[in-house]
Amino acid sequence: MSTIFSIGQMNQLATALENGVIRFSVTSDGTTGPEWIKWFDTNGYRLDSDVRALLKSDKFKPTKGVTYPVCVLKGERYEDRDRVTKTIRADAEKQKFPEPPLELACLIRKMFTNEQVREMGLYWIIIMHEAVNLSGDLHLLDVSCYGDDRWLAPDYDNPDDEWDRKHGFAFLTEQVSST
Repeated sequence: MSTIFSIGQMNQLATALENGVIRFSVTSDGTTGPEWIKWFDTNGYRLDSDVRALLKSDKFKPTKGVTYPVCVLKGERYEDRDRVTKTIRADAEKQKFPEPPLELACLIRKMFTNEQVREMGLYWIIIMHEAVNLSGDLHLLDVSCYGDDRWLAPDYDNPDDEWDRKHGFAFLTEQVSST
């Protein structure tokens, strides 16, 4: 599916950082939502009950052999007053970065340890997929590395929501290929 990077490889990944954008790719292997839940539970990750329900829903569509080229826009590239959802989405649209599928949240969470995410200068990677309704509110999934716990968690999605400089925002680049 994907590989875990060593710190040396993370330093190489840092060279893929340009203008506050981190680039990497992940490849899907057909893991279903319930299989992801089992994998996360077995490996000591934390999942909110709403995320568990989402992974079991028909909104989660696994793929197999799809390579997702990912770009993460670092929060620090935006002024504090401009670090809001609508500005970040407008920036991604201008750069032609499409919304990723929900599946990308699981692939990124598995790919990177908390330490590796922090090496990127981040504590959270927000997956900028189409927002989903969880318990009556729209949410995005995030890879949370704040503290020692390893989370796949929901974050509220509101156009005017403000984000921290340590947030990263994951989109796709234009090409998606199957193997």
